[in-house]
Amino acid sequence: MMSVTVHFLPDKVSVTAEPGEPLLNVAERAGITIPTGCLMGSCYACEVEIEGQEYPVRACLASVPDESVLIVHRYDDPIW
Repeated sequence: MMSVTVHFLPDKVSVTAEPGEPLLNVAERAGITIPTGCLMGSCYACEVEIEGQEYPVRACLASVPDESVLIVHRYDDPIW
């Protein structure tokens, strides 16, 4: 199975992941905190932007796609 390099911005942290791995797990392993609320996708607290995708995704529902590189733009909201 091919591994994916996941880059988290604005943190400038990269980690290797497997396609299908939950995005929140990858972030945690990289030491990145993505705020969560409900962990079911309804509160949108974990919303991140994936470079190349038209709409933001909820990290609690998203998994790593089968690509060679994934760039995740994490929102830096001091409220969460």
